[in-house]
Amino acid sequence: MSKINIEPFPVSVPEHDLADLRERLDRIRLPEAETVTDGSQGIGLHRLRSLLDAWRQHDWRSLEKRWNAIPHYRTRLDGLNIAFWHVRSPEPGAFPLVLTHGWPGSVLEFESVIRPLTDPVAHGGSAQDAFDVVVPALPGFGFSERPRERGWNPGRTARAWADLMTRLGYERFGAHGGDWGAFVSTDLARLAPGRVAALHLTMPLASPLPEDVATADDAEKDMLARRERFTRTGPVHVMAQSVLPQTLGYSLLDSPAGLAAWLSEALVAFSDTRPEAGGGVSVAQQLDDIALYWFTGTGASAARWYWEAARGTPRSAQAQNAQTVTVPTACTLFPAEPFPVARRWAEHRYHNLISWNETEYGGHFPGWEQPGVLVDELRNAFRQVRDH
Repeated sequence: MSKINIEPFPVSVPEHDLADLRERLDRIRLPEAETVTDGSQGIGLHRLRSLLDAWRQHDWRSLEKRWNAIPHYRTRLDGLNIAFWHVRSPEPGAFPLVLTHGWPGSVLEFESVIRPLTDPVAHGGSAQDAFDVVVPALPGFGFSERPRERGWNPGRTARAWADLMTRLGYERFGAHGGDWGAFVSTDLARLAPGRVAALHLTMPLASPLPEDVATADDAEKDMLARRERFTRTGPVHVMAQSVLPQTLGYSLLDSPAGLAAWLSEALVAFSDTRPEAGGGVSVAQQLDDIALYWFTGTGASAARWYWEAARGTPRSAQAQNAQTVTVPTACTLFPAEPFPVARRWAEHRYHNLISWNETEYGGHFPGWEQPGVLVDELRNAFRQVRDH
């Protein structure tokens, strides 16, 4: 592919956008405090005030410098401009790996793992564990273009990722994902099994069959109870964004307080906030992510992913299991994941499970919460398929 098709894409937000945000933050109008103390009405006023105060001190230019220190590109795939980090390892024979994020995250989830993956010798690893890393922003997220038509679902995105890896010169590669990244990576493995050497997931897409529920052991019963609690009270973002992403999007694009509240609610709720686990997604990490959504104006387009998926992604266990994955699959399960999965449920869909590890700490965003653990898990997952 000629260089004109893949171009460097440095990030530089206009100064007037930063000034506009400062002005908006200075005249935010907030409601009265919640009437409960248990969080059942959503993110509390005190927490949001503190978050907004911290946002006023956030250094976007510093984030830009970090961002641009990582080779960043843009290319047109299936009619849409897709932005991505691409970092080649200094080690010869490094294994290509595409990392896909989800919502309310971004490519920033993987910022801290890129260097350890691409240069393992400098980060306590072995040269044999080196990766060439590709981190694309999902359509409508970050600096990828916002779709203007229907149809950008996980399957279409997976096909675009396969095309991207071809353009970069990688015929065979590994795939990793959590949240929407798990959907895209699973579809990538399913649609291109001859090219995906192995798959690593932190959120395997599997549900119990009726016979699994009937024969559940104590650990599985606890998982079922957690899934039921989450279904009853947790997925407000799923319901709202599946039904009215455009209506919600007006607030996400026009109000920094609205955007911060909506994203932070999920970033905290789905992470492992126990002190011994590191406290979950930090305020600094949250603000980097929230600011990215703000300056790219992607609150509505990211929310629209749920609307698309609600009209094309299998929901029932039977329908999911019919879309089998045969490539070697490794799964890492973090304890604060809000929708837990048991191994035997996953085996209905992922027919070649080569690894299943349940960690002590971490949640839905391991790249932010437990980057060292995620690096180790990725090294272990792909070690046995590199040379086959």
